[in-house]
Formats: sequence, structure tokens, C-alpha cells
Amino acid sequence: MKLVVLGNGMVGQRLIESLAARDSDRRWSVTVLAEENRRAYDRVRLSAWFEGVSVDELTLAPPGVPAGVDLRLGEPATAVDRAARVVHTAAGAYPYDVLVLATGSRAFVPPVPGTDSPGCFVYRTLDDLAALRDHAAGRTDGTVVGGGLLGLEAANALRLLGLRTSVVEFAPHLMPMQVDEGGGGMLRRRIEELGIAVHCGTGVTAIAEHDGRLRLDTAGELVLDTDVVVFAAGVRPRDELARAAGLAVGERGGVLVDDTCRTSDERIYAVGECAAVDGRCYGLVAPGYAMADVVADRLLGGAARFGGADTSTKLKLLGVDVGSFGATTGPLDVVYADPASGIYAKLVLTDDARTLLGGILVGDVSAYPTLRPAVGGPVPGKLADFLSAGAPAGTLPGSAQVCSCNAVTKDEVVSAIGGGCTDVGCLKACTRAGTTCGSCVPLLRTLLDEAGVARSTALCEHFGHSRQELFDLVRVRGIGTFSELVAGYGTGRGCDICKPVVASILASLGTGHILDGEQAALQDTNDHFLANIQRDGSYSVVPRIPGGEITPDRLIVIGEVARDFGLYTKITGGQRIDLFGARVEQLPAIWRRLVDAGFESGHAYGKALRTVKSCVGSTWCRYGVQDSVGLAIALELRYRGLRSPHKIKAAVSGCARECAEARSKDFGVIATETGWNLYLGGNGGFRPRHAELFHTDLDTDALVRTIDRYLMYYIRTADRLQRTSTWLESLDGGLDHLRAVIVDDSLGICADLDEAMARHVGAYRDEWRAVLDDPEKLRRFVSFVNQPGTPDPSISFTVEREQPVPAVGPVSLGMPVSGPVTPEAPAVPGPAAPEAPGVRR
Repeated sequence: MKLVVLGNGMVGQRLIESLAARDSDRRWSVTVLAEENRRAYDRVRLSAWFEGVSVDELTLAPPGVPAGVDLRLGEPATAVDRAARVVHTAAGAYPYDVLVLATGSRAFVPPVPGTDSPGCFVYRTLDDLAALRDHAAGRTDGTVVGGGLLGLEAANALRLLGLRTSVVEFAPHLMPMQVDEGGGGMLRRRIEELGIAVHCGTGVTAIAEHDGRLRLDTAGELVLDTDVVVFAAGVRPRDELARAAGLAVGERGGVLVDDTCRTSDERIYAVGECAAVDGRCYGLVAPGYAMADVVADRLLGGAARFGGADTSTKLKLLGVDVGSFGATTGPLDVVYADPASGIYAKLVLTDDARTLLGGILVGDVSAYPTLRPAVGGPVPGKLADFLSAGAPAGTLPGSAQVCSCNAVTKDEVVSAIGGGCTDVGCLKACTRAGTTCGSCVPLLRTLLDEAGVARSTALCEHFGHSRQELFDLVRVRGIGTFSELVAGYGTGRGCDICKPVVASILASLGTGHILDGEQAALQDTNDHFLANIQRDGSYSVVPRIPGGEITPDRLIVIGEVARDFGLYTKITGGQRIDLFGARVEQLPAIWRRLVDAGFESGHAYGKALRTVKSCVGSTWCRYGVQDSVGLAIALELRYRGLRSPHKIKAAVSGCARECAEARSKDFGVIATETGWNLYLGGNGGFRPRHAELFHTDLDTDALVRTIDRYLMYYIRTADRLQRTSTWLESLDGGLDHLRAVIVDDSLGICADLDEAMARHVGAYRDEWRAVLDDPEKLRRFVSFVNQPGTPDPSISFTVEREQPVPAVGPVSLGMPVSGPVTPEAPAVPGPAAPEAPGVRR
């Protein structure tokens, strides 16, 4: 049988995946006709694109998932012939046995003059966002029409683009569909503290071009001059195909369906935002997913029905937590407001105060998981506890919905844990919880903890302490060697896990050069020779080039060193030059040439700060608003040599165009008109993660102070080999906890962190130069201890593209090889390195 689905949004994708999971006999042949030219993506997280999350990361499924579906991108339906049961497109015709409308909704644009002016945008698709970003470049002001969920998301996007932002909302307060006037007032206060102007109780009456900008007239006396206007004032169902086909539609739009999601034509279903159940369209993803599951069940002979939807929401808007569940007003409203803390809570009760009907939470939503499933029953605790102190101690009932987007209950999560899930990733895969908006991930961690699923914090068999505990022991006790530490707090002689960790801790605390005495034996291969070992046994050398800025003279030195030592050269992604193919006995001679020219170690070999990448900023770029190169150089010189649990990468962009890719770094800085925005906790690599916005419009002193504390707190508390991204995710409270510690000084350690960074900056010494100045350390750099002057004969090179490369063949990855195999080129010896005074070869 043939199923045709019109639309490949989130709900359309959920439908075909849900059907594929059930249809083991492959009874249905599925064709999807999609309007957009890209596969289904996460519209709930649409704004994350402005924070550096890629299109691939937003995409809901890779190509071919589910298997066997004929997905036609960029081929929207133009007409439905119900009599012939055929869908027409501009490219062809598709017969169907059953048709499902999943056409979603379109952005509502107020019917006022001027909405088609250049600079006016809607906020609906990735293409909309790309057009908005391109237009906003080099402009200063932006206005959002609409103060609901989507409007505040759009306001945040404009803010991230570096625009002074204002919001115009027709209703008397923000988020009128989710919160009451009190909650909206508290939300407004918090948002205005971020520098966003809010104008409620007025609507836009006209937009006109004025002096190269846009002028907005409103129903009152307010007139706004702006450069960009974003309409985010709600949506309207895409029901035009249904109307043209003669299907019944609701008075306010939407395709009328019954509780099986069937339309007035028994061969046609409708799901998601285009469907009107009992005349009501739902603008949330959770009801759409529920409808998709109902239709998938019905297509295979099931009896599922759509029993209504939980329209509760819990989200973070512009850094403010907001939750709404059940009724927002009723017979008895109990309200708590704390303007100083930015907290508002309201519980809606029956007139006898015995039954919970709903509630609103702004600023602190910790009670949300407990209160939402209690709607319709007694309040699960004392009212005062919920209103003033967040979530009281207690156990979440099994029926509680942990993930509203995918309708996953606590019982389902607990069952998955009982079935062997031991981490959040496994729970996501097994239950879908946390895979849409992600707001329930902290609760998943809590349920894992409650189930007793916990990893040992012991570093290894020789230490029962975690890395953080060992760090504190070394710092507080003044321990200076591994032997002293293992004798007092461990057992045995150590291993390849604990030795490098302790070496890193000692280096972080400035106890001496990493090759001093006993410490030298603790290092792994790279740190052992202050260079990166390569697949053929040779090493690479990476001199530091702060901020990516280099003079012609120094560039020539690098070229001469590479030529004289026969090294392969490659520009790195961190704006440095990597020199490959050095034998271990050549390293000191290479360093001598580089150090004499003013270079120093780039620490590419160590768990330390690597680079602070930069764009050219305001010095050269017409879009730049700050000196990104100058700041990047200052930061790299400040943090060079800083040893940490894992490598640290950073970047500084001179404007919101983000050419330095700051949001993919452990810390990233993006210039604004008035200062710097700071992003924390990103990384590339095998599991990329984009950094999160931590602070806005910081002056340079405040920025540096905040980064100082962030790095020192990370170094003190992170686990072994833990990047800043996973460290942040592991913190109880995440960014909010970090902000409390390093900005609000909640633990009273900021002065200590400041002092620790000052000690590092004051004590820094280049590791390469320290080796060159110490004959004892220089003796280490030989291939053979018993024949110090003999190079390793197994290292040889051939030539490709006029550069030396290892003569050994490619490493097999077990992959099939297609096409002819090219014979290896004959091996040739690399050029001999010149002698350097005082260096044994």
C-alpha cells in the first residue's frame, strides 16, 4: 500500500519513524514530499543556530533514516485530487492509498503597510535565519514584533547578532499564552536587565523606510527607528491544500480531524500544527508527536486515539527559566513574588485549596517536575515549600512525565535504567527523552542517581581519590612529588593513568619544570619530549604564534628551519604552522633556532592552552567592532603554559559574523559594540559541542577576570581527561552554578582563583628554553641511550607534493580499497640537521 506524507518537519519525521518501527512486515511504501531542500530539523532548537550549532547537529536523522522512504526534498505538493487519490507536484504525480497532511504552519505577519520592506523577516526556517543574519551584519538596531515564546527567542537571536534589541507585544505582558500578568512582569524585569527594551500593550500599525532605516508606528505614541524587523507574532496553520481539496477546516483555520486524526476524507489524515482537533490547533511539538504516533498505529490496524495534549512548557528564555502547567487562573490563586531574586510562583487551586489545577513558575522551575504530574490531585507537599523554596524533598511519582516533548514518564525511564541504561546517552536512545528540547536532561541525571547508578570516583587502583580530591591534597598539603603523594594517600607504585594525572596537577600548581627530577618519569610520550610523536616515530614541532599574528621575518625563520631540517610544513586550524618529521635528537637544535628568533613552545604536545585564534577584527575588517587580534594575543600570552585536565582552545571574533569560530572553543569571545560576549564550554573533535553564552557586554578587565576564574575552577575540579564541555555538563546546575561560583563568589573562592592565576602568569617560563639552558635535560633527547649520536634508522621519508612525508605505508583501518593500488615511492633519507652548539646528537 502507498502512503504519501506531505511535509518533512518534526512531526512528519516522527510519523515515518514511528511507522517504520511498527511496520516490521513493510506493508507500507512511503513517499514524503517536502517543501524545504533540507531534511527534517529541530525547530524547537532553531535559535541554537545563532549560537553556532550546525545544520547537521539540528538535523533530526541522517540520510536514509528510516530506511526505504522515498524522500523528495524541495518538491512540495501543489494539489490533491481526492477522487483519483493522487497528489500533484510541479515535477510529477504520486498516487496514494492513504495521505497524511503534515504541512505545519506559517509565520503570522500583521496585515499592516510596509511588512514587505527590505529588512523585514519572519522567524520560521533555517533559511529565514540565514537571511536575517546576512542582513543584520554591520547594522545596529533590531525590533521583534511579538513577545511570546518565539518572539523572545528571536530577541535573543538579534542580541547574539550584536544588535540593540527591542520587543513590541500587543498583549499587556510578555508570554500571554503561558503566564499571567505577574509572571509576565517578572519576566519583563529580568529581560530588561539584559538591555532589551520591552514595549507591551501596543501593536505595530505601519512600517516605512526612513533615512535608510525602518520606522515602526504603533497604536500609541511609540515610534521606533530600527534596521531589522522580525515578525514572531504567532503562526497560522498551513491548510491551503486541504481547503482547495474540499476538506473540512476549522473556523480559525486548520484541517478538522477527529480523535484518530482522520479528516473529513477517510483516506486522509492530518497531524501537527495543520491539524485542528475539535477545532483547536496545537502549536507545540509534543501534541504533534502524539498525533503522529496515533496515525502510525492506525495505519497498521491499531485503535489508538488522540486523548488531548499536555500543553505544559518548561524552558529557558534569555537565561530566565519559565514553567507553565495546567490552568493559569482559577478559583484560588496562591502567589509568591521575590523581585530581588527575580522569582515568581503561582499555584492555581480549587476553592478549598485541596486540589492543584495548574501553576506558573518564573526564575526558579525546580518544582516543575513534581508539580506538573500532580495536576488534578492534592498538592504534593506544603504550599510554602513549593512557592518560596523550589522543589521540596520528595520522590517524583512514576506517572510523572519526565519529557513532555516525547511523552516519556518516569516509569519508562526507570524501566530503561533497570534494563541496563547507565548514562544519559543510553536513556536518550532507549526512551527518546531529552532528544528534542533537552530541558529534561538534568532530571534524567537525577533519576540515574536515585536508581543508584554511579561511577566510582577513584582515579585508578592506586588512588581511591578523584582527580579533584588529589588536586586539593597536593595544593593544601604542599606536596611536590608523586612519591610523596602515593606514599601518603595511595598504594603501590602508580600506573600509566595516575602518573600523568599527578604530573599535570603538579605542573598546574607550578611545582617546577615537567622534566625536573622525578617528574620527568611521570610524563606520557608527548610531554616526555615536549613534542608530538607521529605515526612513524618522528615528532612535530609547533611554535607559538599568539593570535595567529606573525611578522614576515619570523615567517621566514620558520621556513628556513623547515628547509634546513627537511621538515614537512602544514598550516593548522589554530592559525599556527606545524613542522613534521623531526627526529628526537633534532628537537633541541630546532628549538634553538626558533627560540633565538623569539619563538617559544606552543604546547601542542601537552594538556594545556593550545591557541587563541582570532579574526583580523576592527584593525582591518569593515565589520569589526573591536580589536580581536590584540585581545587574542593578550589572552594567549596570559594563559600560555597553563596545564589543565585536557587541552584548552580559545578564539576571539571581532564581530557577530564569527570568523574565528569562537563558539566551538573551550572559551570564546565575540565583540559587541560595547564590549565582549563570553561563551564557555565548547569543543570540536569527535563529539563537537558549541559553547554557551555566559556573559554579555563585558569590558576587557571584567572579561579577563572571568576567564581567569573559569580556567582555574576548571583545573581544580574537572576529572581526568575531561574537556570543559563535559565538565560543564557534569556540574550540578551547569552554567548557573558556574556563574554563582566565579561571578557571585558563592563559595568564597574568587580571590583564591585570582591569586592562583596571578601566580601562573608571574611564574611562566618557556619549556623549550628551560631545556636548552639545562645540559642535564638535554641528555634526554637521543634515540638510543647507549649510542646518543645515532639517529633512528627506521625513520625515513619520501616526497609528495614537494614535501617530505613518512616512507612507511598507510595505516590499515580495515576498510575496503577500491581502484588500483599505487606502489610506494622509494624511501629517501631526510636532510641532515645542522649541529647546534652544546647539543649532543
